[in-house]
Amino acid sequence: MFKLNTEFTPSGDQPKAIKKIIKNLENNVKDQVLLGATGTGKTFTIANVIEKLNQPTLVMAHNKTLAMQLYSELKELFPENRVEYFVSNFDFYQPEAYLPGKDMYIDKDAKQNMELDMMRLSAYNALSTRKDVIVVASVAAIYGSQDPSEYQKSFFEVKVGESFKVKDFNRYLVKSGYVYNDIEMKPGTFSFKGDVINVVPSWSTKSHIRIDLFDEEVSGIAFVETVSQNVKERLSQTTIYPAQDYITSPERLKEGIKRIKEELIQRLDFYEKENRTLEFQRLKQRTEYDLEMLEEHGHCSGIENYSRHMDLRKEGEPPFTVIDFFKGDFITVVDESHMTMPQIRAMYKTDRSRKESLVEYGFRLPSAKDNRPLTFEEFKAKIKRTIYVSATPGDYESELVNNNFVQQVIRPTGLIDPTVEVKPKEGQVETIISEINIRKEKNERVFITTLTIKMSEDLTDYLQNHDIKVAYLHSELKTLERSQILLDLRRGVYDCVVGVNLIREGIDIPEVSLICILDADKQGFLRNARSLIQTIGRAARNQNGHVILFADKISPAMEEAMGETERRRNIQIAHNEKNNITPTTIKKAIRDFSNIKISYERLIKSKAKKSVEYKANKEHIIDDLRKMMEAASKELDFEKAAEIRDIILEIQAD
Repeated sequence: MFKLNTEFTPSGDQPKAIKKIIKNLENNVKDQVLLGATGTGKTFTIANVIEKLNQPTLVMAHNKTLAMQLYSELKELFPENRVEYFVSNFDFYQPEAYLPGKDMYIDKDAKQNMELDMMRLSAYNALSTRKDVIVVASVAAIYGSQDPSEYQKSFFEVKVGESFKVKDFNRYLVKSGYVYNDIEMKPGTFSFKGDVINVVPSWSTKSHIRIDLFDEEVSGIAFVETVSQNVKERLSQTTIYPAQDYITSPERLKEGIKRIKEELIQRLDFYEKENRTLEFQRLKQRTEYDLEMLEEHGHCSGIENYSRHMDLRKEGEPPFTVIDFFKGDFITVVDESHMTMPQIRAMYKTDRSRKESLVEYGFRLPSAKDNRPLTFEEFKAKIKRTIYVSATPGDYESELVNNNFVQQVIRPTGLIDPTVEVKPKEGQVETIISEINIRKEKNERVFITTLTIKMSEDLTDYLQNHDIKVAYLHSELKTLERSQILLDLRRGVYDCVVGVNLIREGIDIPEVSLICILDADKQGFLRNARSLIQTIGRAARNQNGHVILFADKISPAMEEAMGETERRRNIQIAHNEKNNITPTTIKKAIRDFSNIKISYERLIKSKAKKSVEYKANKEHIIDDLRKMMEAASKELDFEKAAEIRDIILEIQAD
């Protein structure tokens, strides 16, 4: 059973939204949209739905940072249940590609993240053994994965009092990806010492499983802290899970190799008839080497390109994904659906274009094209009842429900959407300077958003020349630099920040009471109704929130955005008057990244020195950052935890 752990009760629009979503789900309504304004507690609403419906849940987000924030929040709300994090297990990934125009082959270059790998395995294990599971995932959820039935065949049960064949267990561990190591207890290793077997699960760095034997019988099982060697828990039985997320039985491996050989013969015959000697030799040499590795070791570099044969799938048949691990009924929640759904739709075509060049020019067999993400239609077929969550639902979701949304626009805090006014472009910079000075007197801050990088840079220079403390926020800034600028804005080091796109999640600063949108009447992605509503919402954390749209005419997008903002304002005002609520600006602790900044600067300096010193400093800083990230999560500061996580990834990828 899902059990929600919170001292809060639903308020505002939340009770109605929860009731309506539950009713729709119980009536098997396949698609519904939760139209939730910024700051209305959408995650809390979804958590209540999960508890009441009591079914496994897949939560999808469009990037790792947002996924981590949702994961941390849901893990805090459901401490007694399994909440898992499933994203790409790479810190850095350069896919294999061939550029025919330049005759340039780019080999795959990737840096795998052990921590993310462990979390992916933990998700597979939870879904294979329990029903009270929430998996928070990025679009990695639509990429190829292990066949669930094969994975579940790889579990090994150990019970106290049962007979135990050490040789059989040893074979299982090796087959399941474990490596013998009696020197260092790393994840995915095992060792034998007398009548004691130590197994370090691939999803744990702090503890391992100790199995005590007497003759050929299990006399004891325990979870042991790896460093202190203290027993954390004694068990009567336990399950040993595979150390790798891709396990193939000997029978399947044998059949897979046979199918690869057959396809190779057909493809080489094609190149020979076409008189394409270069492609013939290229494919023959590479594939025969891979076959040799598969026959000798059961694995080869780029084995995922042979996944169709290893899974015994037909040509064009969709790959298995983590979604296939959900058993029976489950619900899917798509967060920020206006961003996530287009991303899911785009994945297949991007991957297909790259694979077709590799296949055409003999770098891969045609079956490599079936190592791919799901198509949009395949994804829709795999998920069942779905809740799309967004403050600005996309056209796709809106059409699915015929604009019949589950509405959640009342904020429990009482904060009202900002007032919006339109001002002419002529004299706009002078107006902005005047407005900034007014906000300075009130100790408030300003966001200015432009359409182009050039305009942002020019405006920043102009404001600096007029004694305005201003910073330019752009896409090339690393996470730490971006966080530092926003921290300095909150502290008052800057009066305002200028940027092209300030609508990303995490840009919620309560000190910002004014947003200036330049060229508001222009057509395009950054000035459509959805983007305008999102940008306007950045001022909804301050009780004095106000937005100025600089334009020479009122575009349809502006009209729609202003109309929706006014509608939400009126609903909130009526709620506040009825319940005698006085809105107040959100109080949010100012994060301090100074320690991270100092450490990072030291790391950069050591990079010019010996690589040994650089590596030592790098690992030390990453360990410190992990501790800070865990501390932030415990304090419920999930945004800070997510930002620190991004900083860790950038340092690891450097």
